[in-house]
Amino acid sequence: MSEPVIRKRYSLTGHSGAVYALTQGFTPGQILSGSSDRFIASWNMETGAQDGFTAQLPAPVYSLLNLREKQLLLAGTGAGSVHFIDTEKRSEIKILQLHTAAVFDLLAAPAHGLFFSAGGDGQLAVGDVDTLELLKIRKLCTGKVRGLALHPQGNLLAVASGDGNVRIFELPAVTEIACFAAHAQSANCVSWAPDGSFLLSGGKDAHLNVWNENFERIESIPAHNYAIYSIAWSPDGNYFATGSRDKTVKIWDPATRNIIVRLNRERFNGHHNSVNRLLWTDYHDLLISTGDDRALLAWEIHDEGRNVLKALGLRK
Repeated sequence: MSEPVIRKRYSLTGHSGAVYALTQGFTPGQILSGSSDRFIASWNMETGAQDGFTAQLPAPVYSLLNLREKQLLLAGTGAGSVHFIDTEKRSEIKILQLHTAAVFDLLAAPAHGLFFSAGGDGQLAVGDVDTLELLKIRKLCTGKVRGLALHPQGNLLAVASGDGNVRIFELPAVTEIACFAAHAQSANCVSWAPDGSFLLSGGKDAHLNVWNENFERIESIPAHNYAIYSIAWSPDGNYFATGSRDKTVKIWDPATRNIIVRLNRERFNGHHNSVNRLLWTDYHDLLISTGDDRALLAWEIHDEGRNVLKALGLRK
């Protein structure tokens, strides 16, 4: 596969601290970001400007989850609390103190009416998305629980843990059915292929590991120079991206697991510091990356003047 043409559409600035969280916004052309400056900001993806919604929390914002169908925004903080915001009324309706350390990730399983939070205290919390009540909390390790991923069929939850293990839970009972040593150090992020045929995990050891449906490792790739913090898939599944503490974003071919392009500062005017979170949106297939340099970068990927994702997917 030839290297596509990359264009950085814009750089979004406004946060005064490292940016840790990204999620889809209230409308298709909007995204939300959360920062160590304790603010949640909304951005218009057409203009690249802030578009009016802001919220200030009492602690740094480490994770965000927007449940559009419920008009509910969840925000996890560095103090271990999860804040629930009514997005129609733009008001906070509840706070749950689920952890004693930062909430690194949030995820929902809508088919089962559940939400999950990953805590720096080594715990996985499970709540009810309708009542907003805590259902159970499980201690998984002495390190941090860093990343969560839902299987495309909605029946399995993958959890990346600070002890280097990835754990698989069957839903809706949240029963652990597998636990395997995934990385030499902390397992930071996990992501299933859109068809569920394999699972990706990224770790502090800078490796990207590939696991089959039986959770057997089929490939281990020295993907970055430092820890991998985030994995995101293109909307049509033709690509995935990884973001790392080494300040780069890499675009991959999922069929071969070969790097297609490396988005760095020198060649693409990329990030100056650690890349903490990726979000590949369905709005013109823009890939959003963010990190310690406080900026959100919006990337377009083209092939001979056409969007390469649409070209490869044979989409008009």
